[in-house]
Amino acid sequence: MVPLPGAVSPPLGRTLLGALVLAAAAALLPSQAGARPVTGPAAGHCAHLSHVRVPGAAHQRADCLDELTTAGTVGSGHTDPADWAGLTPANLAVPEGVPGIQIDGYFPDTSATNTNHGWNHDAQFVVRLPDRWNGGLVVAGTPGNREQYANDRAIADWVLDRGYAYAATDKGNTGLTFHRDGSRPGDAVAEWNTRLTQLTRAARTVIAQRYHRPPARTLVTGMSNGGYLVRWQLENHPELYDGGVDWEGTLWRSDGPNLFTFLPSALRHHPVHAAGGPAADQARQDMHRAGYPAGSEFLWPFHHRVYWDLTQRVYREEFDPAFDGATEAGTPYCAPGSAPGCDADYDYPTRPTAVHEAVERVSLTGRIGRPLITIHGTLDVLLPISRDSDVYARMVREAGRGDLHRYYRIEDGTHTDALADSFPDRLRPLLPCHRSAFTALEGWLATGHRPPANRTVPRPAHADPSALLTGCRLDG
Repeated sequence: MVPLPGAVSPPLGRTLLGALVLAAAAALLPSQAGARPVTGPAAGHCAHLSHVRVPGAAHQRADCLDELTTAGTVGSGHTDPADWAGLTPANLAVPEGVPGIQIDGYFPDTSATNTNHGWNHDAQFVVRLPDRWNGGLVVAGTPGNREQYANDRAIADWVLDRGYAYAATDKGNTGLTFHRDGSRPGDAVAEWNTRLTQLTRAARTVIAQRYHRPPARTLVTGMSNGGYLVRWQLENHPELYDGGVDWEGTLWRSDGPNLFTFLPSALRHHPVHAAGGPAADQARQDMHRAGYPAGSEFLWPFHHRVYWDLTQRVYREEFDPAFDGATEAGTPYCAPGSAPGCDADYDYPTRPTAVHEAVERVSLTGRIGRPLITIHGTLDVLLPISRDSDVYARMVREAGRGDLHRYYRIEDGTHTDALADSFPDRLRPLLPCHRSAFTALEGWLATGHRPPANRTVPRPAHADPSALLTGCRLDG
């Protein structure tokens, strides 16, 4: 939900990069569903560069690049490695040979948390248009509070190599002070949804300018907060998309569960568990009751140090700034009862109606209008699976939309893939499972062949880290 830039210490951060390209994924391109490779005048390198205009943009810069993947954009300055640090496993195979047009820019906005390109302007976006286009468009919102390049390694490289156009947004606010954006509680998160809708519409127009025809297929995908955006878009704007893949999306519900119904429990009980002594076992049981799965204890110290406290405080400030009075985003690592407004004491059910109404503005319903595939790791301890995707899958069924949804619980997956490098005997990366889900969605849309039924995908017996990086079978 919140892999935040700078949250990982530099020594660990250097080990938290990478993933792979799945060879089997090339089988189901949108061209098999009616899209045609670009031919004629539109097929030339960076054809129509001078004609592409992002509708509604306050500023844009279009560049002709010999390489749109990070194999080239790192050197050319058309991505920001800090933005995707820590999101993928080590030794990621980066595809090459994808020339085309990249458009960077921003939509009108009043906040200035995003400093990319020296613009100091939010609502920044990136649109990439490969010369060899398969007829499809993939749009994404970013995880955590990262900027528009956060998905470049995990998602953009792979879909660009397969011929898709790609567009991503910073969601309209970034960084640890994102909650300062907007005029009332919940505004900053509500803007995330508006910005992805805005970018999707604009990117579809840009594609028509570049290739002289609209996309034959528009897919939406993203991880963590980006996965939340996938859910929200398919619930509220299904007319814009053909389908989506939700990679452990954040669940917002005004009556819970949500971040505020389980994070305070971690802040209260983990320090007691970590201290050992006679109270440790009870604290461990309290953590399990709060949703943190048995067997995930080895991940608790890292998440306590890096994610739990910070996430609770900055998101609580967004929806409930009055809780700590004039203090902004609480007191880091305060002990329960140590001071007024300590987030370890936060009790969401008893907070004022206005707080619940602020969460309601961004809440999900399960009423998706297009095919959706969700993946989530069983050892996720930032967004525990029993308090997130298990609940969302039930919401979809209860809304009568279960025929549009497939849900795969990935055994031994956790929230941040790079942790699989630190615990190779205990964790598996979700990235290969995301790519399997993506190709399954393509087949679902192209042929009507439904993906495997909802299930827990077991970790293959005796699989070593290399094998776990080369595939993820959703059906076995």
